[in-house]
Amino acid sequence: MKTLFVRNIHPETREKDLRELFSRHGTVRGMKLPMDIFTRRCRGVAMIDMEGHEARAAQAGLDGAVFNGQAIQVREERPRGKKRGGRR
Repeated sequence: MKTLFVRNIHPETREKDLRELFSRHGTVRGMKLPMDIFTRRCRGVAMIDMEGHEARAAQAGLDGAVFNGQAIQVREERPRGKKRGGRR
């Protein structure tokens, strides 16, 4: 299972629209689409879970694609590691 991090999503985008877009490349296993609690609009990012080969196909096919009037960025989510350096 891979998680794709999607950026630059139009604020009026809904989960069903994004699920439909990514379903063209495989089965969407899970999705998180953070919404602003006051305006109920998308915050511009999403995390989408897909199987490995389907996630790679979705990334290749959708990175830079125009969706709802904006070019979206699709990247494989990288786990946050321990920061090096920092305060001493």
